[in-house]
Amino acid sequence: MDEEMKQSPGGKTKSPAPFLLKTYDLLEGVRDKSIGQRIVSWNGDGTGFVVWSPDEFSEIMLPRYFKHNNFSSFIRQLNTYGFKKIASKRWEFQHDKFQRGCRDMLAEITRKKCEPSIFPPFLKASKDNRGDSADKKSDCLSLIEENESLRKQNLDLQMQISQLKALEMKLMDCLNVSIHGHHYHPHNKIRRLF
Repeated sequence: MDEEMKQSPGGKTKSPAPFLLKTYDLLEGVRDKSIGQRIVSWNGDGTGFVVWSPDEFSEIMLPRYFKHNNFSSFIRQLNTYGFKKIASKRWEFQHDKFQRGCRDMLAEITRKKCEPSIFPPFLKASKDNRGDSADKKSDCLSLIEENESLRKQNLDLQMQISQLKALEMKLMDCLNVSIHGHHYHPHNKIRRLF
């Protein structure tokens, strides 16, 4: 337990965040188990880790160590502690202080501080709650990132809907030609599907 604690500059003992300890323990726990390693493992040089199967990771691994099974929540937490996604085609994450065999370095990882100017005044912490302001700002930053991600997903879905509506019109036209011998008009007897 002594190796998990670090002395901070103010003389207080600093311990790693529970999220970091659980993530580290999760990776160390699957090191020798072949089933777990096909789901998540340290990368080859131990400077990061790879979630090989996000679905199985959410279903099997997350509930064992956390009180949820939400992969995107796990990713948001990684982001708040400064982890970077380092591969475009797989879920590989890295942090300078998060390395295989270096559990003692976890205490040096802190939540990201964000620029206060990006928050509207109503989201800024009051002077009475200064101790929690970093946590609140990190939470707000996570919400902003999630909101942006949801906006992108929404745009993608709207594009898919437009494409499906265009496909529907083409199918209706083909159906009208084959049944009635003429092209589709919205007031014809065959009703639209949507």
